[in-house]
Amino acid sequence: MGTTYHPSTFEDVQAAVRECARLVLRGGGTKPALCTPSGDAEILDLSGLCGVVEYDPGEYTFTALAGTRVATVQTLLAAHGQYLPFDPPMAAQGATLGGTVAAGLSGPGRYHYGGVRDFILGVRFVDGNGQVVRGGGKVVKNSAGFDLPKLMAGSLGQFGALVELTFKVFPQAAAFTTVQQRCPTVEAAVEALYRVYTARLDIDSLDLVPGADGSANVWVRLGGLPAALPARAGHIRALLGGGDVLDGADESPMWNDAREFGWVSPGWSLVKVPITPRRITELEAALASIQAMGRYSGGGNVAWIATSAPVQAFDRLLSSLELPGLVILGPPGLARIGARTGQAFERRVKAVFDPAGRLPSF
Repeated sequence: MGTTYHPSTFEDVQAAVRECARLVLRGGGTKPALCTPSGDAEILDLSGLCGVVEYDPGEYTFTALAGTRVATVQTLLAAHGQYLPFDPPMAAQGATLGGTVAAGLSGPGRYHYGGVRDFILGVRFVDGNGQVVRGGGKVVKNSAGFDLPKLMAGSLGQFGALVELTFKVFPQAAAFTTVQQRCPTVEAAVEALYRVYTARLDIDSLDLVPGADGSANVWVRLGGLPAALPARAGHIRALLGGGDVLDGADESPMWNDAREFGWVSPGWSLVKVPITPRRITELEAALASIQAMGRYSGGGNVAWIATSAPVQAFDRLLSSLELPGLVILGPPGLARIGARTGQAFERRVKAVFDPAGRLPSF
């Protein structure tokens, strides 16, 4: 294994990028398929580049270094009744802000307000030339120039090593409640999902969780004032044709488990698959050919698939369905699997920011 660099300043990051022929970027190390080196690559460990630079609760914005742990920010925001609405996954495991943005990951709560790219106001990153590039700003109303912050969301570090990020945040709900309805089949659960989705209600999270016996649960999470939640939950139960209402200690652990991927068996790979609700039954049928289990988040628009099958086998399965996938947990070397789109655009952008190919390529 090559050298591991531990920068603590922007200048350290610049020096490492200029010195190395090939780099793999690492934050908290929670997504090994994306940050484990292979071949002659060196490791640029950005976890030491941490700390909140600026936080103004009155403006609902903060700026932090990219190696700052998500959990640290969540604690700071919670003290002021605020939170990160895109519900970042793996916070309890040590995920960093930079790694979360680079991987483009959001949790179940993204259903309400949007994903990680919708909350980034500004970025600084070191490109493949070793130059610090800045995009966006530190205020909500900012439309100057090309939207580099959104470009960096899901970029996997291919265009630059993130060193600083600015986010907007929202007030946290006072309380939560969840309605859980068991459906006899996945098909019935998808139809129930659509009934809730098309009702245009104020919902925090909407997930579909298949069972081992062919059934499936629909989870609907509501946040708001405690006095208003029972009536809102009753409306959801009417749409679903029943369901159990869970509060407090009964409902919070289920969402934490979903967000932290506690349901994934040790040693299994985890793949994120963009999808539409109407294709859930098709994907579930295909998963029967391998040892795998899926969960569907964001109103059925994101599939999280855990599998013990070789990544190459799942790559072929997704390719046959013309679906893309991003391996989050699993062996290095094959992060993007299934159908590939947008490669021509990525190549053009990478040629600008990383002409020497020092930064990762996926």
